[in-house]
Amino acid sequence: MVRARKMGGHLNGDAGWFLIGALAAAAALGVLVTPAKASENGKLQPVAGESAEVLEDAAPLEDPLQLVVSLGEQRIDVYRGTTLVESSKISSGKSGYSTPTGIFSILEKRRRHFSNLYDDAPMPYMQRITWSGVALHQGYVPNYPASHGCIRLPGDFAPRLFGMTERGAHVLVMRDGAAPKEIVHGSLLQSFVPEATVASLDANTIGNDPALRGAIESDAVETSALPRKTVKYSGKPLRILVTRASERARIRDMQRILHRLGYASGPVDGVFGRKTRAALETFQEGARLPVTGVASDLVLKRLYAAAGEDGPANGRVYVRQNFREIHSAPVRLKAPDEAIGTHIFTALNFEDGDRETRWMVVSADERSDILPEEALDRVEWPEKVRAYLEERLTPGSSLIVTDRGFQRHSGLGTDFIVTTR
Repeated sequence: MVRARKMGGHLNGDAGWFLIGALAAAAALGVLVTPAKASENGKLQPVAGESAEVLEDAAPLEDPLQLVVSLGEQRIDVYRGTTLVESSKISSGKSGYSTPTGIFSILEKRRRHFSNLYDDAPMPYMQRITWSGVALHQGYVPNYPASHGCIRLPGDFAPRLFGMTERGAHVLVMRDGAAPKEIVHGSLLQSFVPEATVASLDANTIGNDPALRGAIESDAVETSALPRKTVKYSGKPLRILVTRASERARIRDMQRILHRLGYASGPVDGVFGRKTRAALETFQEGARLPVTGVASDLVLKRLYAAAGEDGPANGRVYVRQNFREIHSAPVRLKAPDEAIGTHIFTALNFEDGDRETRWMVVSADERSDILPEEALDRVEWPEKVRAYLEERLTPGSSLIVTDRGFQRHSGLGTDFIVTTR
């Protein structure tokens, strides 16, 4: 039997064993969808021990898929946009092997996979959410946490979910879970719609310009607006994260400006070394500031002003696409020392030329009482940064605003992973 090649890390396995031949037969025969019980308010509820029914009147398929796992209720909810389309019970990590909470995305999918940590335990329909060993997969699902950190799915639900998802789909793991809701806010990005104006040309203008003669036969060309993107970018959704600027990021940005102004500050590496200090002292001397070699707020404001930039920035935006970082830039945060929480905003379906982009939101940090609207109030986009993002915005793009760290798990081949526990 051929085992799936691993791309990196070690994936946790569980004690549950499966007969692969039986699984193949079940897949060949198809999976029956069992009825769901409805609560008094009509919300879909899973039948005990089984997955829930797929809703007939689901949201448009173009809206992004988002998985929300509730560890407290041992349940996973599948949303298409803000519409709940399916729900199932799960089994998460037991004591000593707790499943981490936070914002993840599907990094790898394999129909057949085997654990290299737990006696080659089979893990069918594996969907990895960290390279350090956490995944969703088919397994034994009692009515309590029983895994080694993974999220086990029932036998009838796992293959169906596997067929619904794609790499990059967001997975939110929370203590109590939450439902995405639509949100409107001025800080949310809008799809880029440039206005292209064609000037009106009369016959005399055309006749006096040899370059135009014969190119236009009409006596006049009406002014028109062409709502379309001027450049074709990748259709993959953007993954955008806004957080406080680290000290290393502040130094790196200072080095960038020193280099731009012609000061020999050494490599732009975020390390305040001898060359960086000497370059800063040279700038202070030229700007008639006390020559201290200290990057105080006053010194940095003068440095940014000399470069014609606003700053210094106390926040930073990072952008990834298709699991690769493509952009990073400073942003300003109001009251940067106050809590922000962790919120994920996702762009719903839109088409080129749409004048408004709809967004949905889930607040993923349950220990924070900061509302998503309050977090967005704190973000001030520089004009160039906003233009860069809006021109490349695609349906399903996401924006995470957080005051938690993300560097530890967001390595090569991942989207932004923000753990809240």
